[in-house]
Amino acid sequence: MAGLSLGGLAPDFTLRDQFGQDVTLSSFRGTKAVALLFYPYAFSGVCTGELAGVRDRLDEFLTFDTEVLAISCDPMFALRAFADAEGHNFPLLSDFWPHGEVSRAYDVFDERTGAPRRSSYVVDREGRVRWSVHNAMPEGRDLDEHLRQLHALT
Repeated sequence: MAGLSLGGLAPDFTLRDQFGQDVTLSSFRGTKAVALLFYPYAFSGVCTGELAGVRDRLDEFLTFDTEVLAISCDPMFALRAFADAEGHNFPLLSDFWPHGEVSRAYDVFDERTGAPRRSSYVVDREGRVRWSVHNAMPEGRDLDEHLRQLHALT
C-alpha cells in the first residue's frame, strides 16, 4: 500500500453513484465507519456474486452505524443498469473519470486491465484506514471477515 497505511487517513474522494448523486467519503466522518469494496467489473461473474452477498446481508453491514461503498471504473449508467438488474440498494460508485483516480489513490488500480483489483478497506469514524484485504481476481471476498472488522470498530 504505497502511501496508504493502517491508521493513516483514508484518501478522501467524491464519486457519483448509480443515480448520479455525489458521494463523499469524508461526509461519513464522525458518524459512520465505511467499508470500501473495490471491484473490477459490473456484470462479471465473481463481482455479481459477491455484491449479491452484500445486498443479501446489507442489514448486517448497516447494523452498527456503517456504510458500504462499492467502487468500480464502470460508467455511472452501467452501474445503474447493474443495480437495477441485481437489486443493489447501496451505493455503487463510478471511478470512471478521471479513469481510476480513486482506485490509484488506494493503490488498487490495475493498469493492465484498466480496472480496480478486488480489494477492500475499512475506514473508521475518524476517517482512518483500520483494515484492508486484497483478493486475487477469481477469488470472492470473505464477507464474514468484513463484518468482523466493521463490528470491531463499534
